[in-house]
Amino acid sequence: MGSGCNRRKRGREVGFVGLSTHSCRRVYGEEIGWRAKVDPCFSVQPPSVAGSRAAVGRRYRRARALLPALSMQERFESVPRGSVTTPEGFVAAGMSAGLKPSGAPDLAAVYSSEVVAAAAAGVFTQSQFAAAPVLWCREQLERSSGRARAVLINAGQANAATGDAGHRDAVMLSQRLAALLRVPEEQVLVASTGVIGRRIDCGRVEAALPQLTRALQDSSAGAARAEGGLQAARAMMTTDLVPKHTAATATIQGRRVSVGVMAKGSGMIHPDMATLLAFVTTDAVVEPQQWARYLRAAADVSFNQITVDGDTSTNDTLIGFANGASGVSIPDDEQSEVHRTFQAMLTHGLQHAAKAIARDGEGATVLLEVRVQGTASDAEARRLARTVARSNLFKAAVYGRDPNWGRIAAALGYSGVCLSPAAVDIALGPHVLMRSGQPVPFDARAASDYIQSAADAGRSPDTYLTEADTVSVDIRVGSGDGSGVAWGCDLSYDYVRINAEYTT
Repeated sequence: MGSGCNRRKRGREVGFVGLSTHSCRRVYGEEIGWRAKVDPCFSVQPPSVAGSRAAVGRRYRRARALLPALSMQERFESVPRGSVTTPEGFVAAGMSAGLKPSGAPDLAAVYSSEVVAAAAAGVFTQSQFAAAPVLWCREQLERSSGRARAVLINAGQANAATGDAGHRDAVMLSQRLAALLRVPEEQVLVASTGVIGRRIDCGRVEAALPQLTRALQDSSAGAARAEGGLQAARAMMTTDLVPKHTAATATIQGRRVSVGVMAKGSGMIHPDMATLLAFVTTDAVVEPQQWARYLRAAADVSFNQITVDGDTSTNDTLIGFANGASGVSIPDDEQSEVHRTFQAMLTHGLQHAAKAIARDGEGATVLLEVRVQGTASDAEARRLARTVARSNLFKAAVYGRDPNWGRIAAALGYSGVCLSPAAVDIALGPHVLMRSGQPVPFDARAASDYIQSAADAGRSPDTYLTEADTVSVDIRVGSGDGSGVAWGCDLSYDYVRINAEYTT
């Protein structure tokens, strides 16, 4: 994660005129709006292998229980230009506090205006170098017994590896916002993204907080509330080329219930929860412990299934708020239709954001989707899929539009999963490359054109982040019942340039 100042020179600040092949995305990025074009029904994969066997088993059963609901598109619908302010009772704002040299927006907040504090839960980085905001959020959620009202987000400085001083900065800023919002100090969380080793410029943030608070108060209704959510999504961007936000709504017990999501991430993306900053809101009535389980289950089948470069950040954070403004209670019963519809909406939002992050990988021109079947377990299939998705040799071949299936086979071989090469089938989109471990004659030019067509589709707002700009790899390794999927992106010259010049 980082401020990405050099990459941003190609972005909004200079208007993206005649630059790299993927830079045109910025022209229409804010208008993508996370339309219903993008798979309102999606496939759910079982959770990652992180955590205890018992916890993984419970999350797996919850995810599997969603499958019938997810096949019924009519249960919920996407909200055009939806965001974290789509659910009732939430407001958000974004602004420039001067944390980024470019002057781009860099400070945001999300706030639940309901009288009762929202149920709150978080899923955080597993890095032993966890940033000060991550440590403070963990403390706050424990102190408040899973209740919160707001989160303050800054981009530009990660406040990671900054010692006790960085921790004091995170504490002080959360307390300042709590005072301005007139809420208990333990009910305000913080999140940061930017260059590791740099403390937050607290003077600039403190000076901006009164204006940010007024913006929250002024965006409490109608178009202003909707715009506030979009502003917040833009303000937390670093090397991202497009803001990432989505929302869905369903009618339950005669009342509307919504889930909104915003996320940022483009580099330092690898499955180890959460590989990004992401924030989820819902107006459903959910108890804190119940909400924490739902959030973890949805994260396991979304953010833990993506990789861009194999690096996990010190600041990875997913925070969710459930304020109950709709008055609709979600029963803690996996067989309940209400439960299944709600969990489906939640997972839909997180998976959508996860794919958007992979598609917006630094320097990326296509989204990769690797699907594996035939393993003894889903965990093995997921591991195989992630190994292929993160193979630098394969990712580079995709950027070169080279259907080099040998690199897929090589990745399968070093995955650590026991398999029989004689049982392996590989297909690139509609092109079968290997069957039963034997090469199959194929039209290399047509296969190359398939990859190029996906890159071409990514330049259009109508086909960006759809099946059209996705390069699919289907792999079968046997006759087992296991299956899994992972998402990634190609590896271009721009990825190296962006990260070579990151702080210079």
